[in-house]
Amino acid sequence: MQINIAILPGDYIGPEVMAVALPVLETVLRRGGHSLKYSTHAVGGAGIDAAGKALPDATLEACQQADAILFGSVGGPKWEKLPPHEQPERAALLPLRKHFRLFANIRPGFLPKALLDASPIRSERIPEGIDMVCIRELTGGLYFGQPKRTTVLPDGDSEAVDTMIYRKSEIERITDVAIATARARRRRLLSVDKANVLETSVLWRKTVTERVAATAPDITLAHMYVDNAAMQLVRAPASVDVLLTENMFGDILSDEMAVICGSLGMLSSASLGDVKNSHGLPFGLYEPAGGTAPDIAGKNLANPCAQILSAALMLRHSFGLHAEADAIDVAVKKTIADGIRTADIAFGAIAVSSSEMGAAVLARL
Repeated sequence: MQINIAILPGDYIGPEVMAVALPVLETVLRRGGHSLKYSTHAVGGAGIDAAGKALPDATLEACQQADAILFGSVGGPKWEKLPPHEQPERAALLPLRKHFRLFANIRPGFLPKALLDASPIRSERIPEGIDMVCIRELTGGLYFGQPKRTTVLPDGDSEAVDTMIYRKSEIERITDVAIATARARRRRLLSVDKANVLETSVLWRKTVTERVAATAPDITLAHMYVDNAAMQLVRAPASVDVLLTENMFGDILSDEMAVICGSLGMLSSASLGDVKNSHGLPFGLYEPAGGTAPDIAGKNLANPCAQILSAALMLRHSFGLHAEADAIDVAVKKTIADGIRTADIAFGAIAVSSSEMGAAVLARL
């Protein structure tokens, strides 16, 4: 198989961890007899600096010609004074999600036993570690609803409006993704909403209930208000299998999940939609869960594992290469189990550099 991807490294540590992940991707593909074709393009702050906008036309065109996007991280203090709609994350990621109809974000939350000390949760509460997945609806809700505006009122006061909108069809399609994910795991689905306050959540709960009953009676479904869900993620994270939630709640809860799993530097994500690539598989955007970490950029300190694991997700979902994806996952887990850690997960042990972590993963691969 020819793997044709667009690589968008982004800003600050984005290019650093991408440079570490690429040899891992190239190695596993070469061993499997596959070829890798890629082109690298500016996005985010780098896109603003190079072409005057966060998602340059040439970058979007390259993404359209590819079968998947391997994304780094965007944003940082250099561009924070720009108008909000021109800043890297809002002007790059949101348009990409909208253009490619990437409505489903899949973010695995995994804490192996070897990293129990990295979690703020006491180890006796999670003796076997944590293994969950957050399925977040990605193109609806407050982030995309219209009208969205800030207005100066006649009395001189200011008023801002964001609109939360969900259609039944949007809820059904993300529920289908969650059902498929749950079927491949422990068949437990926890849907999160705020149905005691929000009309959109009333529709969400009703639609999820009906969809699971009609199409997945084998799945155990539970509902929880978002405030309770935030508490339960801390109190009993091991009880959660698949978490299903709308856009804003998912944005917040998936970051909470990342923290209890030890480090954003370990967590990958996939954003998928209904667009198919040249292999007839889902076109997707794959990125680390964390940010650009300007404070450590250029120091070879960043944890590259999230970027490496994002490449594995890409092989799994957009190319159907499950054996190759498994090989990368196992290599990362072995590296961690052998005590090789970057500073974010070292906790008193000797920390290795980003490039040394990449070399250790390659050695185990």
